[in-house]
Amino acid sequence: MQTRIPGFDLARAYAIWGMFIVNFNVAFGDPADASPLGRFLAFFNGNSSTLFVMLAGMGLSILARSKADAAARRALRGVILRRALFLFGTGLLLQLWWPADILHFYGVYMLLAAGLLFAPQAAYLWGALGAVLLFHLGLLLIPFETGWDLARLQYPDFWTPVGFLRNTFYNGWNPVFPWLAFFLAGMYLGRLDWSRPQLKRRIFLLGAAGWLAMLLLQGWAEGALPPGPWRDYVLADYLPPALPFMTGTASFSLMVLALCVYAGEAWGQTRPAQALAATGRMTLTHYVMHVTLGMILLAVLTGNTDVHALPALPPEPPALILGFSTGLYALSVVFSSRWSRRFQHGPLEGVMRRVG
Repeated sequence: MQTRIPGFDLARAYAIWGMFIVNFNVAFGDPADASPLGRFLAFFNGNSSTLFVMLAGMGLSILARSKADAAARRALRGVILRRALFLFGTGLLLQLWWPADILHFYGVYMLLAAGLLFAPQAAYLWGALGAVLLFHLGLLLIPFETGWDLARLQYPDFWTPVGFLRNTFYNGWNPVFPWLAFFLAGMYLGRLDWSRPQLKRRIFLLGAAGWLAMLLLQGWAEGALPPGPWRDYVLADYLPPALPFMTGTASFSLMVLALCVYAGEAWGQTRPAQALAATGRMTLTHYVMHVTLGMILLAVLTGNTDVHALPALPPEPPALILGFSTGLYALSVVFSSRWSRRFQHGPLEGVMRRVG
């Protein structure tokens, strides 16, 4: 049985920092800022969320590997279903405050994945391919901007039955189709033997090849394709999550994952790495904290008290966004390190485990 791999927690810790940057930049900055620092912040768009979702799938798959008998498998499914409902409900509550919530999507991913926990490994890749194809079929049938106020990044009919289903499964921030593909890809990765050096090398090289290919494709499209639907498709960034975007972010996540596993093997016992790993084990706590307390604190500092106005007008400079995100992240690392000395799980992680 595979023991806990520190590199996975380091990857989560990296993704938390990126999530801070992306969400604070969406709420208070200008994601389209073309300055060098603005482009650096925009680089995290999609990459952090993709890595989070893949790691969540890996976590479920690794849990399932240790369940051999039918009773243990039924019990694990029950735990996952209860935690999925907890995340779904928590996310809907957050949606009242933070319109770009991802937690309720996580809940749906987990509900669907619970039925595939013990499926053959290849089923995860077929399921991922199916999720991508269903999304692209939707693009042919329903304009992606349906239900959106893209000028303010708002979804006015989210709380209507039809709007809620459309947002959840097709054109929300992280809709089931195609984002379930990342979760299922993570479940596939969780079945692999990460102790093998050649696996880490292959994962990194595969990610690097895919990422560079998408950079070249998008660079070519930007200069060669005339304005129109094909150019928009290739250059799409998060909304909509077109295939080039998905391929690029998934490939980048593979690179980060492999590098973090290498780092965990080399420096996992050092104090900084252990502090970062503790941060990675508290992703739920830090996610909820940064979209509530973090947003309030930045609103007070900037005087922009309406975090529902996405993006903020006027936007804050990228240096402020990066400085605040990194400062809050540093405090989160200190908190995680100290909390983990007394408690096995983070504050909200402990609540979720009581429920599930």
